Amino acid sequence: MIEAIKKLVIKAIKQAKNRDDLENIKREFCKTYKLSAITNSQILKTYKDLLNRHEIKKSQSFEKLLRKRTVRTLSGIAPVAVLTKSYPCPGNCAYCPHQEDVPVSYLSNEPAVMRAIRCGYHPFKQVVWRLKALENNGHEPTKIEIIVIGGTWSYLPKKYKYWFILNCFRAANDFNKIKREYKGEDLVLNKLKSPYNKQLSQKKLEEYLKIEQRRNEKAKYKIIGLTLETRPDYINEAELEEMRDLGCTRIEVGVQAIDDKILDLNKRGHGVKEITQATLLMRRFGFKITYHLMPALPGSTPTKDFKMFKQIFSDSRFQPDQIKLYPTVVVKGSLLYKWFKEGKYKAYSDKQLQDLIIKCKEIVPPYVRIIRLIRDIPGESIEAGNKITNLRQIMKDRGVVCHCIRCREAKEAILKNWQINVEEYQAAEGKEFFISVDSDDNKTLYGFCRLRFDKKNKIAPAIIRELHVYGELTSVGVDGKVQHLGLGKELIKKAEKIAREYKAEKIAVISGVGVRDYYRKNGYQLKGTYMFKKL
Repeated sequence: MIEAIKKLVIKAIKQAKNRDDLENIKREFCKTYKLSAITNSQILKTYKDLLNRHEIKKSQSFEKLLRKRTVRTLSGIAPVAVLTKSYPCPGNCAYCPHQEDVPVSYLSNEPAVMRAIRCGYHPFKQVVWRLKALENNGHEPTKIEIIVIGGTWSYLPKKYKYWFILNCFRAANDFNKIKREYKGEDLVLNKLKSPYNKQLSQKKLEEYLKIEQRRNEKAKYKIIGLTLETRPDYINEAELEEMRDLGCTRIEVGVQAIDDKILDLNKRGHGVKEITQATLLMRRFGFKITYHLMPALPGSTPTKDFKMFKQIFSDSRFQPDQIKLYPTVVVKGSLLYKWFKEGKYKAYSDKQLQDLIIKCKEIVPPYVRIIRLIRDIPGESIEAGNKITNLRQIMKDRGVVCHCIRCREAKEAILKNWQINVEEYQAAEGKEFFISVDSDDNKTLYGFCRLRFDKKNKIAPAIIRELHVYGELTSVGVDGKVQHLGLGKELIKKAEKIAREYKAEKIAVISGVGVRDYYRKNGYQLKGTYMFKKL
């Protein structure tokens, strides 16, 4: 079989122009060599072995044909979700399910939860396993965004938080070495052990974290972003300083609704005041902000939901950078399930929900990214509410025009005929500048920079909150279709120019750990957890 796959690789590199061609060649070889099947992962492994022995030349077009779920890295990064273990939750929300040994609001049959359970919720194993899976599917996850899920991060014990993130960094730093030492699909579960255990003191955990962060600045697999999720009422300056110490660059907050009556009815435990105060603090620290929004909550209607959605982008107290729309669903183990069985709650119909989401998408500002339209809950666990898994495709089929970042990002486009645009808007007592590199017709977004100016900013009056160049993920040192062609530098120059116009004497960047060297090359220096440059 090995020899058959070798011959297949050599032939496919020359003849396969698309995935259909590849499948035809696979069928031909299966018939010739009487094989039941040949998988892309087997072909990819053989291809890499032949490359390492210099028996063939690298073919990016062939690698792309082997890649599964290409969308995973078309935003220029490789997202890696890791789940914390089950801890008590400070909230008692009506819609959240409760299952034994699973974080509150999660279900044991969700894909991310199943992966975490298989790894014993260990962060080191989760990261290595996910990176291995991405590579097995043809991706090169050298620019990683760690996304920590599992509920209210701020409520977890401090030692656990530092131990968790420390092991994420160690996993990325050691992944290249791990690949050489271990082989096989089950390497994460059977053989891997982290050198950092839970018995370490807080002082040692902090000391080792700094060491691993410095290592990651030079590592092949860089953590360029770290996302943590929490509740608005648990955000304060001390919490945000700790998040920065861990390397966090983005915060997801469970906003759900911006109506005190709806929040109170659903036993959320906080109101709009806490949401606006948290948003202000996060902006002043430079974090990217993602709101979780839940249409169809008890006490709401499609009309109310749309009114709240419009207010989020017309009221300067809010203005999130990203949103996740999680339509309310009824699952067992929640108070909402009890209300549903008693006839006290009725879910929106599919038409009501689709019409609402269409209206919302049509008014989303171009500086906002809709990350998700639904929560990844298996249909068999949903007693009532949305079970449609392809809402984006339905929206597209209905001719919905959305101007959000995700709908315009470059993906596989080649950079050409571009221009720099600047959009200004007020947000949380400051001025925001969305500096974007767009195609001439403004239909394709190649990259952008978020600059905030606020004299009361804790870090600096001018702060770059995000710099992102889109297109297929391209490793450092390799020119891509959009990445590594100088767009990032152009965006930084424009941000610095605007900062000077506003009389800022210095500019700060909330840099991910893995991209600190990039900013050093652009004249920035690390001070504390931010990169600074005098103007």
